[in-house]
Amino acid sequence: MSGVSGTGSAVGEEWGARAARSRALAVLRVRGRALGLAVLPAAVAVVLYAGEVTGHFSGTGWGTARWIVTALAVVVLLASAAVALVVARARPAATPTVELAETAAPDLYRLVRDLADRLGVPAPAAIALTPDCDSWLEDRTHRTHRTHRSSGTGGDGAPVLVIGSPFLWWMRVGELRAVLAPVVAGTGPAAHPDIAAARRFVRGLDAAIAVPRDPGLDPVRRLGAHGVGQVARVLLRACRGHAAEMERGVAAAGSERAQEVDYGVRIVAQEQVGLAYAGWDRLLTRVALPAWRMGRWPAKLDAGVVSALTELSRRDRLADGFSSRLGERPACDLLEEPGAVDEAASLLAARLFHGGPAAPGPDWSPVEWSQYPEEVVDRKWRTDAARLHRVLDGIDAAAATPGAPPPADGPTLTRVIDRLTAAPAPGANAGSGTGTGTGTDTGDGAGVRTPGGPGPGGTDPDAPGDPDAPGAPSDLSDPDHSARLDDPDVPDDLDDPLDDPDDDPPANPAADALAGALSALLAREEAAREARVAAESARGRTPADSAADPAAAYGGVSGPDGPLPLFPLQPPRSGRDLLADHVTAMVCCAAVDTAEAAPGLDWLDGPALLLGGERTTDLGPRVLSLVEDGDPEPLRDWLARTGVRPEKPVRLV
Repeated sequence: MSGVSGTGSAVGEEWGARAARSRALAVLRVRGRALGLAVLPAAVAVVLYAGEVTGHFSGTGWGTARWIVTALAVVVLLASAAVALVVARARPAATPTVELAETAAPDLYRLVRDLADRLGVPAPAAIALTPDCDSWLEDRTHRTHRTHRSSGTGGDGAPVLVIGSPFLWWMRVGELRAVLAPVVAGTGPAAHPDIAAARRFVRGLDAAIAVPRDPGLDPVRRLGAHGVGQVARVLLRACRGHAAEMERGVAAAGSERAQEVDYGVRIVAQEQVGLAYAGWDRLLTRVALPAWRMGRWPAKLDAGVVSALTELSRRDRLADGFSSRLGERPACDLLEEPGAVDEAASLLAARLFHGGPAAPGPDWSPVEWSQYPEEVVDRKWRTDAARLHRVLDGIDAAAATPGAPPPADGPTLTRVIDRLTAAPAPGANAGSGTGTGTGTDTGDGAGVRTPGGPGPGGTDPDAPGDPDAPGAPSDLSDPDHSARLDDPDVPDDLDDPLDDPDDDPPANPAADALAGALSALLAREEAAREARVAAESARGRTPADSAADPAAAYGGVSGPDGPLPLFPLQPPRSGRDLLADHVTAMVCCAAVDTAEAAPGLDWLDGPALLLGGERTTDLGPRVLSLVEDGDPEPLRDWLARTGVRPEKPVRLV
């Protein structure tokens, strides 16, 4: 085949292309069988009417059969037409990307076209960027995905080349060309009519399944959409295996075709792909996520990944030498305005991984890396410290007698340490890390309950001592129970159902109570944020806007940190983890205010405390010793050594 030298490569490519085409025909046969099943009642009705005309099927019985089959054929044809119409008009899923016009990256378009010429395949119709470490071809020939393209970017039926934006900043030009070669080679099999038709059919079925979830459907149309979705789901299940094998064949054909194009460079470039993925993931979870939660989004994430990977190569000897490549021409030089493209990709990353708004605003503004320590790190610490003291205020207000003066110690680190090392009052409910507990809500927003219990006078009607209470243990004097205890065949761990190691008292009940109240407060803050985002999203959006852009109709759906992200970065954290973070923030605030420390940015670990210009690395275990075990001595030793004065009030947000 054209553009391939070497018998092995040609044989491998031919095998992959043949396998893809055979699987595509299998997918189309599923479509043909469905079509044949739809027209079968109509064909039977035609035969019955032909028999009546020729005199072979005459009589009352045949007439009744003709009417029944005709009615069935009409119903089946109408239902089939509805299914076909929905499958054809349903909007296939498209990856959110940053569209890159040819005028914005003429050198990149030229590189991709030259690569396609060397491979002997059609050039992609357009190029788009995604804030992820991956590259692929995406078919956007559906009428809802068509955009105005330049006349020289390829045919309308060619797919769009989606490139991971971190690749452009970390990789060199030659490495990017080597990585894109197998991807661009996939446009050859994609141009085959059978493969293209099979892909359109599978994408249409997948889109039809999601139609019932579209907003704006009345109950009758939604019911019909559910029926269409069930039919599409059956068809998709029938051709799913063939479609997967077809894509594997296309990938194998593209990989074999690209073997002779920059093969040696591709081996080295694949190492850079893994390194870029590690640095990108670390940058998002450790550096970008704290800023997003503060209502700020770093505007130069792709440039930041270069700094993160350079720092990784400095720390990790396995990555040693990778930073020496930085003297070569980076692939981002192929863009006319790398800064503007980086800013657009950074905003899209915030939407995908955090759920931020689609455009900057008063509560969603960009932040430069030089401003990150002051505007993100310091603000985050002081916000967490203020939340922690708000919870302590709620606990003190719940435990204080009416008319008692408020505590006079103020927002100090000593107050936090004393609270985490104080023994709980006799009979007090320690709470749990999930924020559950009993008692009376103080109503101050801190989620604290008084330690008396829900019953009058502090008595709990469901206490274990009440034999009639729900959930009370069974009577141990029961003969059957005694027999089970004396049975030698019963395992020892089942002798006493109440002897559960998980029910052991926690090492630091004060920390559990504080963690529970802190979790409850955060849950209320997140719920209020969700309601505010949903109201702002619903305000100003008309039904016509939702019909024009169905994806925009889901803007009011929100998750833990705002509108629902497509790819959440971190699972929900436990109450103990949240408490440790807040205590660490309080220590950092005290260090900044009393010990001439400064907030800093670590490219791999995120917010960092700088003492004497050096990053502090030994604070975390000392805070955990206080939170987990109630032992303040390691933290007090650290405070004394660094000159931090815990008795001084700190400045809060």
